[in-house]
Amino acid sequence: MLLDGWFLWFILFWVVVLISLFAIGGYFMFRKFLKRLPKEDGRSTLDWEEYYVNKSLHLWTPESKEMLNELVSPVPELFRPVAKQKIAGRIGQLALHEKAKRIELDHIIRGYILATPKRDHKFLKKKLEQMQIDDTPYRDLYQFSRD
Repeated sequence: MLLDGWFLWFILFWVVVLISLFAIGGYFMFRKFLKRLPKEDGRSTLDWEEYYVNKSLHLWTPESKEMLNELVSPVPELFRPVAKQKIAGRIGQLALHEKAKRIELDHIIRGYILATPKRDHKFLKKKLEQMQIDDTPYRDLYQFSRD
C-alpha cells in the first residue's frame, strides 16, 4: 500500500504535532525533575519551598492570604498553585529570617519580586497600580530578582 496524496500529508502533520507536544511536555517535566534534585545541603528547591511554607503558616493572616491570592490572580489558572507555592515559600523565608510576628504587605511584595522572573514583574506592577499600592520602595529589588 502506497501512502500518497492527502493521507500522507495527514500522517506527516500528526507526526510533527505529536513530536512537538512530547518535546514541550518533556521540557516541563525535566524542569520539575531538576527542581527535585537535592543540592549541596541535601534538600531540593521544592523541599525548601515546602519547608518555609510550613514553618511560616502561623504567620499568615486571612488578609495576607487574600493579598497573595489577589496578586497571583493574573497567573493562568493551571499554573496558579505552583506560582503561589513558590511565592509563599519566598515570603515565608523572608518573614522567618526577619523574625516577623506576622506576614505584612511588605513581605508579600518583596517575596513576589524575588520569587518571580523579571518578565513577570510587569503583571505585579500593573496589579499594584490597580490596587493603588505604591511600588516605589521596591524598585531596587526588581533588578535582583531571579531570571
